[in-house]
Amino acid sequence: MDQQIINLFDEYTHKPLKRDDFIKRLVLLTGSLTAAMTALAQLEVKYDSAATVAENNKEIITERINYPTDDITMKGYLARPSAAGKYGAVVVIHENRGLNPHIEDVTRRVAQAGFIALAPDALSESGGTPSDADQARDLIGKLDMPKTVNHYIKAFDYLRSRSDSNGHFGCLGFCWGGAMANQLAVHVPSLNAAVAFYGRQPDAADVPKIKAAVQLHYAGMDERVNAGIAAYEEALKKAGTVYELYMYDGAQHAFHNDTAGPRYNEAAAKLAWERTIRFFNEKLK
Repeated sequence: MDQQIINLFDEYTHKPLKRDDFIKRLVLLTGSLTAAMTALAQLEVKYDSAATVAENNKEIITERINYPTDDITMKGYLARPSAAGKYGAVVVIHENRGLNPHIEDVTRRVAQAGFIALAPDALSESGGTPSDADQARDLIGKLDMPKTVNHYIKAFDYLRSRSDSNGHFGCLGFCWGGAMANQLAVHVPSLNAAVAFYGRQPDAADVPKIKAAVQLHYAGMDERVNAGIAAYEEALKKAGTVYELYMYDGAQHAFHNDTAGPRYNEAAAKLAWERTIRFFNEKLK
């Protein structure tokens, strides 16, 4: 697919760009309304393919949980290994479309790999993630970020209270969630490992606060997010932070999302996932 179309879609999903304006610009790029709608159908997520690990997989147990924060009750989707034992715990952080079937599947993948995995719903205060992805994006854009960071911090208090937790904690985020994973690395001193996929970087001045080991995954074609890499890496080096940084040449933003049509890159996603689970095995067990 033409890179200009993918870039426009990225602008639509992140600026945010109004849908009517997006369609008008898409028509100009594709040449007709019919071609524009065909391209959009390819780009929009398709959750019917969002189940690589089934809900009834015998290796895991899933449940809907709630946990308290200073001002609201957060909803979350939790998956854990079915075998008895103590496990490292990972907070899974969704993209700017909320807690959807794809992120629930990623949460099950983390559990299948041998960890307690909790995916909080950032839109809990408004009743939870709506089925309309554009509505979810708009609601996330209106969140009070300091409060939202605190809502995620409180997830670790909940995980720490569980009898099946081994006391080692990580986080894993994608896009909006990748930026949140970087913020949790800054704000949670007890965090052992933070993994961010194509997420906006924290302020360089905050990097010395990071105590966790950090693993960063970036897409070669993601100019918007990649603009902040150099300053982040320089700050990580200066602070002596343990980190790994991987660039996937030719990959698009959202390359790990297997419901994201042409932006999904199977080879890059597989390699990045192998690196993620290896990192968690090293830091959380």
